[in-house]
Amino acid sequence: MARTGGLVGASLLGLLLGLARSLPGAAAADCDFLGQAERLTFAPAARTRWLTPRVRPPGPLDPLYGTVRRFLSAVQLNPFPSELVKTLLNDPASVKVNEVVRYEAGYVVCAVIAGLYLLAVPTTGLCFGWCRCRRRCGGRVKTEHKGMACERGTLMVFLLLTTLVLLVGLVCAFVTNQRTHEHTGPSVEAVPETLRSLQGLVSNVPQELQAVAQQFSLPQGQVLKELDGAGELIGNILHSGLSSTVYLALASLHSLGQALQVFTDHLRALNDTLTELQGRQEPLESAVRERRERLLALLQEPGCQGDCPWALEQAHILELGADFSQVPSIHTILHRLRGVPEANFSSMVEEDNNTFNALPLLAGMQMANTIKELKEIVAQEPQGLRTLAEEFPGLKAASHWSQALENLERNSRPYLQEVQRYETYRWIVGCVLCSVLLLIVLCNLLGLNLGIWGLSAREDSSHSEARGEAGARFLMVGVGFSFLFAAPLILLVFATFLVGGNVQTLVCQSWESGELFEFVDTPGNLPPSMNLSHLLGLQKNLSFLLAYQQCKEGAALWKVLQLNNSYDLEKHLDVSQFAQKLQQQVQGLKMDMQELDLLTPAAHRDLEALKSSGVERINYHDLLVQIQKPVVKTDMEQLAQQLEALAQAQVNPGLGQQLQEEAQRLRNLYQERVTAQQNFVAKLNLSIRALESSTPKLQLEVAEVLSNITRLKAELPARTNHILRNVSACFLSREMGYFSQYLAWVKEEVTQHIATCQPLSGALDNSHVILCDMMADPWNAFWFCLAWCTFFLIPSIIFAIKTSKYFRPIRKRLSSTSSEETQLFHIPRVTSLKL
Repeated sequence: MARTGGLVGASLLGLLLGLARSLPGAAAADCDFLGQAERLTFAPAARTRWLTPRVRPPGPLDPLYGTVRRFLSAVQLNPFPSELVKTLLNDPASVKVNEVVRYEAGYVVCAVIAGLYLLAVPTTGLCFGWCRCRRRCGGRVKTEHKGMACERGTLMVFLLLTTLVLLVGLVCAFVTNQRTHEHTGPSVEAVPETLRSLQGLVSNVPQELQAVAQQFSLPQGQVLKELDGAGELIGNILHSGLSSTVYLALASLHSLGQALQVFTDHLRALNDTLTELQGRQEPLESAVRERRERLLALLQEPGCQGDCPWALEQAHILELGADFSQVPSIHTILHRLRGVPEANFSSMVEEDNNTFNALPLLAGMQMANTIKELKEIVAQEPQGLRTLAEEFPGLKAASHWSQALENLERNSRPYLQEVQRYETYRWIVGCVLCSVLLLIVLCNLLGLNLGIWGLSAREDSSHSEARGEAGARFLMVGVGFSFLFAAPLILLVFATFLVGGNVQTLVCQSWESGELFEFVDTPGNLPPSMNLSHLLGLQKNLSFLLAYQQCKEGAALWKVLQLNNSYDLEKHLDVSQFAQKLQQQVQGLKMDMQELDLLTPAAHRDLEALKSSGVERINYHDLLVQIQKPVVKTDMEQLAQQLEALAQAQVNPGLGQQLQEEAQRLRNLYQERVTAQQNFVAKLNLSIRALESSTPKLQLEVAEVLSNITRLKAELPARTNHILRNVSACFLSREMGYFSQYLAWVKEEVTQHIATCQPLSGALDNSHVILCDMMADPWNAFWFCLAWCTFFLIPSIIFAIKTSKYFRPIRKRLSSTSSEETQLFHIPRVTSLKL
């Protein structure tokens, strides 16, 4: 059936693509102008049939998990016990204990080690406690000697290293204990969810196939909906296909019209300003010459006092700087541009825009009849879809499958609840014992800190031995906790080790190696109540490994279950009639394109007049040379101020009065005539700059626009017909694409959700991830870290007892006449301290 579904999807999709490509222009058409086709959303017919793959993401604990797996592989060297498991499943009473012990030899060795630890450490603790009560062990150092500092330092270093190792293992134990607890709830909840998903895999397959057939109305309705506005849509696409060129041409015309208006305004302003400057130049030159001659006469008189030479020098250069009479006239160019612009470019462009924007409405009106015929074709429903699920095979097998999974899901709930309850107890015990280990670590660290503090303060003669004594007591408290909780620690370690280790070595390793599948597939290994072929009501034995591999590859469910009845899906999903009839109707789409008058005769005359006016020959350089010169070479304001200062410095009152009058006349001349001339020069400068920068560009734009408009008016009809052909072909391809979406969805739904058993392989993979990766790995890592800490308690006890003796005050000290030996040790006062 999987092969049938694949052939159906391939043949129908190939037919649709072949029909679309056979349309005129469809092969080369770029259909992006139609926009993104809407993605149809189909209601899943098997919403609970697909399982999301569970994957444990990589994390920082992965190296720890790998170490634990290698340790368990070293503990359990025996292969998968096929015969033992077969006997256990078929006849539990006949299982021999010696066979179980032989297989579990590695765990037995670990149990012996744990038993020795359980006996030795608490017994040693009792003996040490009795000894301490009798003051026969522990205590303090009796005599100080030369190597005591080295021994004490070595013991402190080893105790610190052991404590750090304990701390690392403790942190890992806390993390893995919490990780195990966090994974238990979701993992347990995933079991009934997985079973329910598998139960619904085939229970309602015929009804789901019918639901698939009914959703043919989605692409049908979408096509009918788009056909309602197809004429206007095609007109819009035609409009969009031409808009980039037409709008660009209209924008160029509008911009050129504005630039033409601005250019002629600046040109007329240039001519008017230049005429005004030339008319004012001669009277201004006469007035400046008169003032210069008068000033030269006054400043050259013998009685002139003050800085007359400087003023005389400025008076010599009192003359006009710019000579606008030398600038050539532009009257000829203005005469050629008389009346330009004649056309109203803004109104012309607006009218062209309105004409062009009416294309969608015109297309909708002309294509109404053709669209109506297309809708009648699409509204027909294929007969084969009505009987899609009537001949579905394997209904009896589907019923057996559903019943078996339903019973399994119902019976598993009490066990899963018990698993969660006992996991909570384990988590609480683990947290308590980890907290005890944390207390031991803290006692060691506090004891070391206080002891080292006490040792460093012994040089002070007034020092009290309380700090060192407190450090020793903290170490002994840690030793007491270690002895007290050694038994529950090793018991929890062994209990979790026995369960987690066997799950890893017996189940997970054999699952990953394939031994578990081989065991299930071997006839006679499983009792009839667990035989998969019996549960499904199949006549032939089903290979579980082969079924798993086929499901993982996406094989069809009826192929995996060895259902030989045929099911012709192709005859139920034949929609080729739509493609053929739609092709015939779409080819009849036509429309008449109104001719666009992009450039009126008046506008054309304006552009030709500018093009032949000769504005590019205007000598802007001579104009710029003149306007860059000052109107008057001398700073008249500064000269007037200097003359006023000279008038005050004159001894001759008559000369001073004349200088004062000349200063006022000079200032009046500047304000009345020179300032006005400067304003005209500034205005002339703006016009020259604008014209100089815009003239070359404007001439190029005029030539380009005239060329583009002429070419566009000639090409517009041919381009319209070409775009219409492409739009029609792309529209058909787009509408048939909705049926292609439906066929693709049917293929996916039938082959991956309804008609395939891929959820079965997904359930097995998820089960492996849940059991081995999410449960067994953190569980085993927890007991491994806890065992790590438990066994490192032994060196911690030894080093703590040894180190605490050096933190207590010393009763007797070594006396020596050697100055070197005396300097090595300081003998503090002896205090009365208890052992």
